[in-house]
Amino acid sequence: MSFSPYEDNGGTTLALSGKDFCIIAGDTRLSKGYSIQTRNCTKLVQLTTNCVLVSAGCQADISTLHKVLKARLAFYENAHGKEMSVTAIAQMLSNILYYKRFFPYYTFNLVAGLDAEGKGAVFGYDAIGSYQRISGGAQGSGQTLIQPLLDNQRDFKMQTKPRKPLDKDAALDLVKDAFTGAGQRDIHTGDSVEIRIITKKGIEEQMLQLRED
Repeated sequence: MSFSPYEDNGGTTLALSGKDFCIIAGDTRLSKGYSIQTRNCTKLVQLTTNCVLVSAGCQADISTLHKVLKARLAFYENAHGKEMSVTAIAQMLSNILYYKRFFPYYTFNLVAGLDAEGKGAVFGYDAIGSYQRISGGAQGSGQTLIQPLLDNQRDFKMQTKPRKPLDKDAALDLVKDAFTGAGQRDIHTGDSVEIRIITKKGIEEQMLQLRED
């Protein structure tokens, strides 16, 4: 068996944007193959008072990337006396990932926060830094289960009748339903889900219990 420096530790992440809010979430199961290593591993990191990053992929690379980002943001805040904006964080993360493109961080990231106008902003990435602003997205082992649901229920694709944009409560229900469904079908997604709701008032934390088998 050939050596690989990477290990996909499973789990699922999700982020949704709204008119004046964002919701970002990740399950807490960390697995290796068919073995559960821990049921309480966070995939989220709060970067500023209105920006949160969630990452799926290799846990060693996720941990390193989060430390690098927090250090960069601390340098910026000390130099400029203010927090970096969400759009600037999105570009900085892209630069960091692209710099490592020949031996990339095996991470698949979503950044969520409020932009300069107070609107919800979500940015989705591949492993080498290509990114775009999206209305909502999923990463990780449950992505193929959740993304079609988001396309249909958040962006109303494949629907014949026009629908109104989701408010915060409806979006939160969609996030919970998406993880509940993924937990039933994906063995790498489970245990519990950390949810962060980002508004101009701050970041609210919630937990959702999933199956533990």
